[in-house]
Amino acid sequence: MGDKNHLLYVVTIHAILALLHFIVSDAVETLARAGGRQERWQLLRNNTGVVAMHMALTHENTVIIFDQTEAGPSQYRLHQRYNGRRCSTRSRADLKDGACYAHSVEYYIHGNNLRPLRFVSDPWCSSGSFLSNGTLLQVGGHGRGSQRIRYFRPCRDHLCNWQQSKRSLSGNRWYASNLLLPQHDRVIVVGGRNAYSYEFIPKLHTKDRSFNLPFLHDTHDEDGGGNNLYHFLHLSSDGNLFIFANRDSILFNYQQNRVVKTFPRIPGGGSRNYPSSGSSVILPLDHQDRFQKVEVMVCGGAASGAYEAAARGRFLPALSSCGRMVITGNNHIWKMENMPRPRTMHDMLILPTGHILIINGARRGCAGWQNAATPSLRPYLYNPKKSRGQRFTVLKATRIARMYHSSALLLPDGRVLVSGGNPYNTYTFSNVAYPTELRLQAFVPDYMDRQFNDLRPGNVTVEYEGHSSGVAYGTAFTIHFWLGRRPSKDVEYSVYAPPFTTHSISMNQRLLKLSRHTTRDGGGLMSAVLEAPPSPNVAPPGYYLLTVVNNGIPSLSQWVRFIPA
Repeated sequence: MGDKNHLLYVVTIHAILALLHFIVSDAVETLARAGGRQERWQLLRNNTGVVAMHMALTHENTVIIFDQTEAGPSQYRLHQRYNGRRCSTRSRADLKDGACYAHSVEYYIHGNNLRPLRFVSDPWCSSGSFLSNGTLLQVGGHGRGSQRIRYFRPCRDHLCNWQQSKRSLSGNRWYASNLLLPQHDRVIVVGGRNAYSYEFIPKLHTKDRSFNLPFLHDTHDEDGGGNNLYHFLHLSSDGNLFIFANRDSILFNYQQNRVVKTFPRIPGGGSRNYPSSGSSVILPLDHQDRFQKVEVMVCGGAASGAYEAAARGRFLPALSSCGRMVITGNNHIWKMENMPRPRTMHDMLILPTGHILIINGARRGCAGWQNAATPSLRPYLYNPKKSRGQRFTVLKATRIARMYHSSALLLPDGRVLVSGGNPYNTYTFSNVAYPTELRLQAFVPDYMDRQFNDLRPGNVTVEYEGHSSGVAYGTAFTIHFWLGRRPSKDVEYSVYAPPFTTHSISMNQRLLKLSRHTTRDGGGLMSAVLEAPPSPNVAPPGYYLLTVVNNGIPSLSQWVRFIPA
């Protein structure tokens, strides 16, 4: 009897402490809110047809959205299978056949409409990178899809579709990460479930296989679902690769298969990678230091034991801490601070202003089927340049839970597209706490409010000189834009690499602030001569969103392509 009373006492104390934790968190979040902000939410579509487990923005201003193929019927029914066989609405077998439903769609931003796309193998929990010509390279997945290589080359005639390569990966890449490298159209694929190695696409030699990476063994939690899947990968300006897994990180020379540096462990408990699912960005790179200062930021994740606790129906508070560390130079110290509330399964996106948007996620639990509760409905805005303790602002809440298998990405017009959410292995809409979510939203930051239109640069165009297909590294190029009033002294020019987003990570995301040589004012019509990034180490070849930011108010972005000389 005494043991039972003691157990009841312990459970009661834990419940009270958890309640106090969230009361305090509410108070902190309330204090962090900014008065008079004009950000808002838009509902774009009630049904995308497929869950946005993965999303990517193309240079044709469309968004590729796709889910797994093993989830059974989606909500986008097809008239016929991709092999030509008709799908009948009168056949019970066809109504249950996943091949009679789309699992990928292309979303047209300007028309707010969709078209279905075809998948041959399952891309569940896969990875992707854009090649220099704008083609999306997409690799890995589950089952027969775990070694597959797929391509999607955007087009304007609405006829393009997924193409699967005849070549395969060397290893199974489920929950792997990948990154575009400075070498022309070469991609590195790192890790995956039970895959402690990396490999390249394309391979330099036909006999090339995968390369063992002991760091992935060392960071694996056997009892925590791994906690080192979907690693954070960032390309440093020295050409080396930053790899973060679980709580540890290294600087890796992938050309020599050699660890250059082992960084300090990020302070605090818990883990940061899947299924703990924190998120990470490189803070904006700046021409003022020749892009040599590279600082990474890691936020959120799950508490130690969260994965095991969730399996028993108990959802532990997520991590609220963020760490920043400069990975170049010789002084490597994690500088820690706290978000207004705990968060896991969130996305971190770099806005044109250089601020970081933290959106989606949950306050308790971790990633996985039904492993989380208490959705994070309020985005946070993080200003890296403010003093510690003043960097976070809490923004307007959504009413739609976006937890496991949700995604977000930045659009050329400055809005943030938000979609997805499904903590079940099939499409489930009733008698559950968090149903499968197919509504498509846009978060509209306050910088898009009409009151700032007189400050907003308009009609941005890029002038290519010498190269009709792009701008060569280190060369000057001219842009034109309209500004109805005299520009402020604080005009910045940024380029942004749009990421492949899934599972709280935005692969290949980076923003650079470019140098301006001269500016001419022709009665409101402005011309600025900018300097392209110096090398592919700073900005790998491909398409970037170029934005003119006047006193904190961004223009609509235009595409610019950086190419080798």
